[in-house]
Amino acid sequence: MRTISTDLDRALTLLQGGELVAIPTETVYGLAADARQPDAVAKIFALKGRPADHPVIVHIAGKDQLQDWARDIPDTAWRLAEAFWPGSLTLILHRQPGVSDAVTGGQDTVGLRAPAHPLTHALLERFQGGLAAPSANQFGHVSPTTAAHVYSEFGDRVPLILDGGPCQVGVESTIVGLTGDTPSLLRPGGVPREAIEDLLGLRLEHHEKPSTAQVRVSGLLDSHYAPRTPLLTGPLAAIAVEAARRGDAGERVAVLHHSPTHKLAGSSEDHAMPGEPEAYARDLYATLRDFDGGRFDVLLLETPPQSAAWLAVNDRVKRATSQWLG
Repeated sequence: MRTISTDLDRALTLLQGGELVAIPTETVYGLAADARQPDAVAKIFALKGRPADHPVIVHIAGKDQLQDWARDIPDTAWRLAEAFWPGSLTLILHRQPGVSDAVTGGQDTVGLRAPAHPLTHALLERFQGGLAAPSANQFGHVSPTTAAHVYSEFGDRVPLILDGGPCQVGVESTIVGLTGDTPSLLRPGGVPREAIEDLLGLRLEHHEKPSTAQVRVSGLLDSHYAPRTPLLTGPLAAIAVEAARRGDAGERVAVLHHSPTHKLAGSSEDHAMPGEPEAYARDLYATLRDFDGGRFDVLLLETPPQSAAWLAVNDRVKRATSQWLG
């Protein structure tokens, strides 16, 4: 039977039997297992090469399941779930006693999200439980935004990859911590910070460094979302200098830019990134994967704009970059 399909019945059978299924979400594809089966969740960690203390997000159908997984749920959580679920928002809450250390990394907190992708939403409604589902890629590598990306990572080692087409958001969910006195932005993502702050009528604390966050959450390591080809990032002027230097040395250089420019000296191939943050986010991982196939010795990426609308993009670029220029 084909690894890639849209067979929800087979997906349910596999998940209930403790097997892995790759699922589409509006953000990125996830590698899913029944969050109530620690042995099944352990298969995620083994296949990804993920550290055992790195928590995973539990995906649920909607806010009606919040109390199955979390306790002492503040009013802010209900308001955020009502406004942004299903959608690209993960809430960090105190876990119920029965929630396994396998999904929490041994912490007293759990991350919960109700994804908006119609195929996975239908799966979750039928599953009537929670799916632990980090991104469906080797730990630290560029996240997948198509079923083909997942297959390129794992092949037939994943029994089933549900094909939901290209992800429409393209970067991971926003993570908001709700276990302290003040809600905090732990990871920028698909839901803009400003939309959350407008809803709550307050400014979110923002822990830009993982070491300053009170809890460990997905995707906050300094190096993450990274292509295997070295990715160097800087302003266009610095990119131009580096492209010329490396081209003169005989290296194969790819330049990824958003500013209008002619082909740079020394560049083997130039690629224009979108000029709008939503489109840029949607294309970022797919572009990095496309240029990470061994055709180039180095990828040079022009630094994205630094305005608030680009917060999630800049977070992912910062963690994917191996060296800053300029």
